[in-house]
Amino acid sequence: MLKIYGIKNCSSVKKAFTLLDELQLTYEFHDYKKQGIDADTLKTWLDAVGADVVLNKRGTTWRKLSEAEQQYALSSENALIETLIAHTSLIKRPILATAHGFVVGFDEAQYKNLV
Repeated sequence: MLKIYGIKNCSSVKKAFTLLDELQLTYEFHDYKKQGIDADTLKTWLDAVGADVVLNKRGTTWRKLSEAEQQYALSSENALIETLIAHTSLIKRPILATAHGFVVGFDEAQYKNLV
């Protein structure tokens, strides 16, 4: 079964829901804005795809962090995990967990390859 992580009102997450439904793929949704995210899940993502893929530096949440907060987040994996737990909007959306790994961000072609 697929598991999709994100924020329900995010446009990319909505596109992912629509396509998964069109493809008739069953999935479970984890809203990390409401449910939070745990360190073990973040560590798994970071190990699998890397910090540059998981951390969204292009969003307003990153820009609103102070220079010191940004530097701290980038100082170590533990610091990044701590920052992502505190500011879940810094996690790129959606993250789709599949049997073969993770699809980070909405990628229509990769989703269609799941069928």
